[in-house]
Amino acid sequence: MKKYDAVIAGYICVDLIPEFKKNRLFTSISDVLQPGKLIEIGNLNFILGGIVANTGMAMKKFSKKIYLNGVIGDDFIGKIVRERLDEVELSEGIKTIKNCGTAFSFVIAPPGIDRIFLESLGCSNIFDRSYINYDVIAQSRLFHFGYPPLFEHFYRNKGDQLIKMFSKIQGMDVVTSLDFSLPDAESESAKVNWPEILQEVLPFIDIFVPSLEEALLIMMPYEYAQIHSFSQDTDMIDKISLDTIRKLGRKIIDFGAKVVLLKSGHQGAYLFTSDISSINEKHVLNLKETWNHRELWCNAYPVNNNKIKNSSGAGDTSVAAFLSAILDGEGPDASLKYAAIAGRNNLYCYDIYNELNNWSDMTKEMRSETNEIINISLLKESEFSAINKITTKEEVIDAK
Repeated sequence: MKKYDAVIAGYICVDLIPEFKKNRLFTSISDVLQPGKLIEIGNLNFILGGIVANTGMAMKKFSKKIYLNGVIGDDFIGKIVRERLDEVELSEGIKTIKNCGTAFSFVIAPPGIDRIFLESLGCSNIFDRSYINYDVIAQSRLFHFGYPPLFEHFYRNKGDQLIKMFSKIQGMDVVTSLDFSLPDAESESAKVNWPEILQEVLPFIDIFVPSLEEALLIMMPYEYAQIHSFSQDTDMIDKISLDTIRKLGRKIIDFGAKVVLLKSGHQGAYLFTSDISSINEKHVLNLKETWNHRELWCNAYPVNNNKIKNSSGAGDTSVAAFLSAILDGEGPDASLKYAAIAGRNNLYCYDIYNELNNWSDMTKEMRSETNEIINISLLKESEFSAINKITTKEEVIDAK
């Protein structure tokens, strides 16, 4: 028996989110950010963010025993983090670094427009594997880490620290899991050869849970650049073909990951797996054979626009439900549905711990809402495009 179900390590911050009026929809960010223009807003919400807070608090809400492993500064924002985590009894593993600022972000999320993040990394710039609590991890069933692009010590020197950390933990009979974030295009992490790093680290990763856009950028940068250039006025994932998604999933599996969840916003989530017997050999999970060699898609659950409060952290909450389902021994279909519905329910919350449905209520909700799991290896490209209203560059050229 292990003391903890999961250790959640890596990035933690405070999201500062101005509240826009719900009865006003914007069509472009230029409608909001114009020199000399005044836009009246509501409250400024202070919400814990990053994988450590979001995934950690959600998994505790889902009745899992969680230990958080991250760093904050000794500034005012750090005090907000400490007080909030004290309230939910999750602050034990959070280190305070003196004379250093806590990571924070301004999340600009006007209704009708995708979010914009203005991020200050704070003390994350000094976070390295010396802050990882291996003793506690050894007492846990699962280790979940994110996000490498925000930690320079984990992507420098060809990801040497990231590789060594996961290599060590992989040998501790602990299931390993990795989440990602989009590198800032102007940052040092954007210049990193991520495919080269991932080819070295993914053999030590059991579960990999990036977003579809993140995975495309770090695994297939040339294809990402092509699709991105064609997606200036629309959400990029609406331009990614089924063939590209399948190639991407298989490439990650070929690099060594055993279970791959691609979070895809309003498209739901995709699941790719290889042989998962090596995960079961750690004797902390009991995954059924139905997990072996799957290519599945769960579309997003319908959203009540009148209930939406906040879209920040939806991916982290989705991962929390996915990992919790795996820890419970659920099959791939149910785990994928839990991920999709938890991501949807996150939209209705400012405070994940107090407002998010607990596991029992979410299970009842999931069973009452129909959402088919689709085997995408049997799905035709035309069927996929019709469901998601995808128009590829080639189809536009043909139409002309």
